[in-house]
Amino acid sequence: MGYLVPPAKDIPGELDRNSRISVHIQLRELLRSHIEHGSKAGRQLPSERDMASHFGVARMTLRHAVDALVEEELLERVVGIGTFVARPKMDLSLKLTSYSEEMTRRGMRPSARTLAFEQIPATARLARELQLEEGQGVVRLRRLLLADEEPMSVDENFIPAWRVPGILDGGPPSSLYNTLEERYGLVMEWGEDTIEANASAPSIARLLKVEVGAPVLRTERHAFVARSTVDYSVSFYRADRYKLRVPLLRPGVRPRRMY
Repeated sequence: MGYLVPPAKDIPGELDRNSRISVHIQLRELLRSHIEHGSKAGRQLPSERDMASHFGVARMTLRHAVDALVEEELLERVVGIGTFVARPKMDLSLKLTSYSEEMTRRGMRPSARTLAFEQIPATARLARELQLEEGQGVVRLRRLLLADEEPMSVDENFIPAWRVPGILDGGPPSSLYNTLEERYGLVMEWGEDTIEANASAPSIARLLKVEVGAPVLRTERHAFVARSTVDYSVSFYRADRYKLRVPLLRPGVRPRRMY
């Protein structure tokens, strides 16, 4: 696969050699302005050699400016290929909201591709997680979730079948939590998430359009109504599109603002 590397002359602006502001800072801000106003996420930057020549600076000075923007996560390096304008990472906040609600809140267009929507007998593990007897009916919903048509995560939800009679008759819900609340009166009151870093398996990598072994965030969730687990889910998020944000509060201290 070939990459078209743009020329450095496409970056507007020039350095002021008489300024009291150091050259690498001026260069950093020229690149920042180009990234924010003249480029798109995923676009490659000109080569370091070309940019150093265009601006008349040493490559070490150019690299210093680029390093600062990589550290700010405005740029990202791909070994052996080049430097690219970084895609913004979304906060993976720990909230009991549906995916569609969360993406809509962020101003993105959510969509989903259903991979499985069926009733299965509870395995030993599902029985343990959902507080059921082994072999009892469980509704399984597995989806590829997208935002603005880009794959974001693979989600698999498991719900005790006795809680949601007839749910399979109407086809896959566009918003699972909304359906549970509006149709069955199941309002998720609280939950517990377990999050770990994984290397993507081939089946997950293919769906998320990442390399096999690429890092993913694996989230295991138990969502409760009263003391009963109503939804047990396992999700794999693209680590290049999410970062985890966890508000912290010291015990006994009243928060100054709501998160």
